[in-house]
This record gives sequence, structure tokens and C-alpha cells, in this order.
Amino acid sequence: MIKVGIVGGTGYTGVELLRILVHHPETELKVITSRSEEGVRVDDMYPNLRGYTDLAFTVPDADALGECDVVFFATPHGVAHALAEEVLNSGARVIDLSADFRLKDVPTWEKWYGQEHGAPGILPEAVYGLPEVYRSDISKARLVACPGCYPTSVELGLIPLIEQGLIEDQLLIADCKTGVSGAGRGAKVGSLFAEAADSFMAYGTSGHRHLPEIRQELKAAAGGKDINITFTPHLAPMIRGILATLYAQVPGQKIEDLQKIYEERYANEPFVDVLPAGSQPATRSVKGSNVCRLALHYHEDTGQVIVLSAIDNLVKGSSGQAVQCMNIMFGLEESMGLQHVALMP
Repeated sequence: MIKVGIVGGTGYTGVELLRILVHHPETELKVITSRSEEGVRVDDMYPNLRGYTDLAFTVPDADALGECDVVFFATPHGVAHALAEEVLNSGARVIDLSADFRLKDVPTWEKWYGQEHGAPGILPEAVYGLPEVYRSDISKARLVACPGCYPTSVELGLIPLIEQGLIEDQLLIADCKTGVSGAGRGAKVGSLFAEAADSFMAYGTSGHRHLPEIRQELKAAAGGKDINITFTPHLAPMIRGILATLYAQVPGQKIEDLQKIYEERYANEPFVDVLPAGSQPATRSVKGSNVCRLALHYHEDTGQVIVLSAIDNLVKGSSGQAVQCMNIMFGLEESMGLQHVALMP
């Protein structure tokens, strides 16, 4: 059994990890930490876990975490910097769900996150945790940086076109919508029911923290060539889910050929579902699941392709993808513990 520790288990990504891992046949939860909730039983905070775990929250302790085989960091940005290296030195592997190790360039990280990078020494060994691109590297990694939720939806939607060299010297557009759980569990005015319900708004329009991550990974897919993209996130009046609407110009193509590119690219991917051309994936079709659903639309008169990408921001966009990476790291069946059917309605 894989002994698992979770640092920062009181947020939505933390409880989502617990929901997945308590049913995982090859894991044993050993430690879950929270400074503010020390001594509180997990199932007192999250009654949905009654009967599945008897753990209580403890203060983060490197020695206790070091006795685990893998430690998930479901913490605010900057927290993993302080503990990750010590945990790695104990022999445990680390999967970080925050943005602490996603960006390869330290000055870029410091610019967008407004603080000094706390662990530049181990940053070079961090592997970006998008299995559809970095599966082989993940299998050998000690430190995995799980992608952000928006980047996951955008990258999976655009990478097939970029890998085929169909997008060059143009401005791509990623128009994305998410539910309020993406803002975390902390009390914020914008996440209040009275603020978010019956409303729809853009945010981070002049620049969002996920933009440099998206640019970094699309550039890698393009073989090192910069990809120009505008990314605008929106807050939708729902709890969870992301729908990314992605626009690119690929004149002279046929929808059948574009469809084939996507179907062949993701033919062996257990958690990417390429729908028939012209489909309309809805966020509720992936709610609670680790699946990304993609659909293509093409306007032959303008050469514009529209890619629709739907994920659950807390599962494929965070905790589910983290467990997918764990399975790969430990040589398990990649879909183990993740074969949840989406919730309907």
C-alpha cells in the first residue's frame, strides 16, 4: 500500500483528494495537516467522509510526512516551498497542487505571484503534471507540479493543433468560464451566493496568473516557439466546472481532418474524450469525473476552428489529475481510483 500524506486538507482540493483516495485500492491515508484545525476530525469538518476515515488534522511535521511514500500539497501558493525539499530528502515523493513549481522561470513566478521563490534549488527537477504530454517524465519524477485548472482545459484543447504546426504567428483566444469553487473555500465577497448567483463576469482580464503557465506549455508543444494567446477567465454562477472556448485560424482545412487529428492524438488517453464534431460538451457532463471532453467546430468560410473543452476544475483540473500522476509515479494502472461516472443532473 502507498502511504499518503496531505498537507492542507481543509480546502476544496484537499477534500476532493480525500474523496478520491478513500476509495483507492492501493493507498493508505496516514497524515493530513492543518495548522488552524489541529485536533479536529476530518469527518467532523466534512461529514461526507463519515465512515471512510478516522484521521484528525495535525500540525505539519516534516518527520511525520517523511514517513509517507507520497505527500500531496493542497496549499496556498508559497507553502510547499518551505516543506517540499525536506520531504523529498526524507525519501517521499511530492505532488504539489499549487503553482509553486509550475513555472520554470523564477523571475516570472515571482512577478506573477508577488513573492520571492522559496525553493529555486529543487525547481529544475519539477515535472509538469499533465499526463497526456509528460507521462514518461512523471513516471520517474520525485516532484510533480500539477497544472492549474484553466491551463489544463486550454492546453488539452490546443496542443493537438500546435503539435501539427497548424497554428503559427497568430493570436489565439481562450475564453474560459469557471464555477466559484475555483476561488477556494476561504471567505471572499465575490464568492458569496448573493454576489455570484444570477450574475456573470470576467476577471483577471488584464492579466491572470495562469497566463504564463499556459504560454509556457503551449511554447513547449510548439518546440520552443512562442505562442501568442489572450486568456480571459469568467466567473459563472455554478459551483464547479470549466468550459474553455478556444479560437484559432486554420484556413484550408476540413473538419474531418481536424477531427482525425484530435481522435488520433487522444486515442489512448483514458481521460480525454473527443466527442463527434459539432458536439456541445457541458460542464455537468464531467462533474465529479476526471474526464476532459473536447469538441471541434469549424467555419470553412473563415478558416476558424473553435475547440470546446470541458473539465471539472476540482478533479481533472486539480485533485483527480494529481492522483492520476500518483498512479503513474508508482507504476499503477493510470485510471485506478478515478473511474467515477460524472454526476447528473
